[in-house]
Amino acid sequence: MKSLFTLLLLGVGLVLAAASCARPEQVLPPPNLLSKEEITSLLIQFHLLESRIESSRLAADSARALFQTMHDDVLWRHGLKAADSSFERSYRYYAMHGKDLDGIYATVIDSLSAREKKMGATPLPRHQ
Repeated sequence: MKSLFTLLLLGVGLVLAAASCARPEQVLPPPNLLSKEEITSLLIQFHLLESRIESSRLAADSARALFQTMHDDVLWRHGLKAADSSFERSYRYYAMHGKDLDGIYATVIDSLSAREKKMGATPLPRHQ
């Protein structure tokens, strides 16, 4: 038990050390980096998809399976393969550049709020 805990701490330490060595300005863009506009569009679609599935009141395992199938379909419609992790790599790249991801999510939130307002729904309070 003690050796497992030690290995876990060592692993966490190595991950933190590696992350602290790479400054955001030093992180190289991944191959096939999606543009901020593409990431924004995909995130909007994923959040809308998640909302639709949540409101369907499916059983959790059915909801997960449906979400994964529809998630893969959204990627396919954008010319991306689910097995190709261009979206995930691009998302991580922008996440390493906090201001980039903040800007992307500001646009996502604005778009979702506008859609909500257009549908006449009462918007949820935003946390600051």
